[in-house]
Amino acid sequence: MSRPLPVRALDTVMDRTLVLGYTTIGLRVRQALPGWPAAPAPDALAGRDVLVTGASSGLGIATAEGLAALGARVHLVVRDETKGGRVLDEIAGRLPGASLRLWRCDVGDLDDVRRFAGEVAAELPAIHGIVHNAGVMPPERSESAQGHELSMAVHVLGPVVMTEALQRQLAGGRVVLVSSGGMYSQALRADDPEYLRGDYSPTTSYARSKRMQVEMLALLADRWSLHDVTTSAMHPGWADTPGVQESLPRFRSLTRRVLRDDAQGADTSVWLVGAEPAPPNGRFWHDRVERPLHIVPTTRAGEDERARAWAWLKDAAGLAD
Repeated sequence: MSRPLPVRALDTVMDRTLVLGYTTIGLRVRQALPGWPAAPAPDALAGRDVLVTGASSGLGIATAEGLAALGARVHLVVRDETKGGRVLDEIAGRLPGASLRLWRCDVGDLDDVRRFAGEVAAELPAIHGIVHNAGVMPPERSESAQGHELSMAVHVLGPVVMTEALQRQLAGGRVVLVSSGGMYSQALRADDPEYLRGDYSPTTSYARSKRMQVEMLALLADRWSLHDVTTSAMHPGWADTPGVQESLPRFRSLTRRVLRDDAQGADTSVWLVGAEPAPPNGRFWHDRVERPLHIVPTTRAGEDERARAWAWLKDAAGLAD
C-alpha cells in the first residue's frame, strides 16, 4: 500500500525534527497513518534459522523474541554465555515452544568470529538471516584482539567478517546492520578509521563507526548480492537500551518519558527479516520506511573518501577481491 503525499510529508517532518520521529511518539503516529507497511505473517519465519548478535540485552533480546514469535529458529549470539543462558530461559518462558539456541562469539575479535562462523556453517546448511545488533561504547579508546579500535571492530569489521564467512549458508537470505541515528552527526573519516588522532569521545567513536556502516552499505550489498543476499541497515530511533542508560545518563534523564522500549526499537529489524517480498537491497531504514543517509551536506562523502574507506575495510577484514 503506497502512502499518500500528505502522509509522506508528515513522516518526513517527524523524521527531521528527531524528537517527534525518533521517540515513541513517532512510531505510534506512523503506525496509525495510512500506508503503514504490513507486519510479516504470524508464521513468516517458520522453520527458518536466524542469527542475532548481541542477543543478551536490550534491542538484541527484543529482536530475538520478535523473530521467534514469527516462528524462526533463533540463534542467540552472545559474548557472555551465563547472561545469554538467562535471557534464553526468559524468552522461552514468555514464548513457550520457541526454538532457541545459544552460541558464544566475541564479535569484536575477528579470529573468534571466524571460529564461530565455521561452527555455524558446519551445523546449519541454510540461514535465512543475520541481525548484526552487537554494540559497544567504551569510555576510553580501546582495541580489539587484532588491534582495531573497538567500536569499529564490533560494529563494522566483525559483522562483515561473519557475513562474508557465511555467504553460502545465507544464499537468498537477509542481513540487517543495526545502525544509529547518531551517525547523522558524523562524516565518514576515511583518513582516520581507527580514531588514532584527536581527543577520543565515546559518542563520536560510536557515531563514526555507524557512519562507516551506512557508507559501506551499498558496496557490501552489491558484493553479497552475488549470493542473492538482501542487505539492509536500520536505526531504531531513541530507545531506552542498556547502552543509553550506562553511557548517556543525562540524555536519558531528559528524554526518558518518550524513549522507545526495546520492542519498539527492534520493530524494523524484525520486519526487514520477515517481510515478504524482501525489501529493496542496500537501503537504510527507520520505522519500516527508507531513509536518507544524510541530513546535512557536511556529512556527505566523496567517491575518493568512500573508496579509501572501502580499501581500509577490505584490508582490515581480509576480504578477497
